[in-house]
Amino acid sequence: MQPVEGGLREQHKTQRRNRILDATRELLRDSPESVISTERIAERAEVAPATVYNLIGPRDKIWEALAAGFMDELERRLAARGAGDPREVVRSTVLLFVGDPVVSRRMVREWEASGLVLDRSPLTQLRRAMADARTEGLLRADIDTDALAAVVATSCVGALHQWVAALIDDDRFLARALFALDVALAAAAADPHRDQLLAPLRTRGAV
Repeated sequence: MQPVEGGLREQHKTQRRNRILDATRELLRDSPESVISTERIAERAEVAPATVYNLIGPRDKIWEALAAGFMDELERRLAARGAGDPREVVRSTVLLFVGDPVVSRRMVREWEASGLVLDRSPLTQLRRAMADARTEGLLRADIDTDALAAVVATSCVGALHQWVAALIDDDRFLARALFALDVALAAAAADPHRDQLLAPLRTRGAV
């Protein structure tokens, strides 16, 4: 019976952890600029303050856990769509953040390591999509697709921080992220596909 009991304990821990994170999101949406304390989260989640600390950690770990939640959701969305197109990966990433602006903006502002927010997803999916594009002959055979994907992800993080600071709106956030992708693809294009990959840049307006 020990494996069953151990499994139930882990299941209950996961449920309490999810309640804590859901409670944090609710508090943020109710009052976007309020102080999010362990006590307030615990009260909303109906757990003890010590449970918040034990299952999540101190405040910065709460923001980190919220970021991981965004990436979990992104992975679910991309898997459901079977998204292998790098443009769809970038578009889905932007739409995820702008779809929950209160939580995503606060998370990026408060989390000290928010520059790493895209390091798991969409970076993993971008690497795969870029490698597929190289295999299909769209990109040159000598291109380091991991490095190319990292450049795009870094540019997307920059656009995300501009959006969080309200320097750009939702549409401009998407435009800048896609622009970074299109520049990278055009620079790495194989000769037979150069005009195809340059086309979005030639027709694009100001970003």
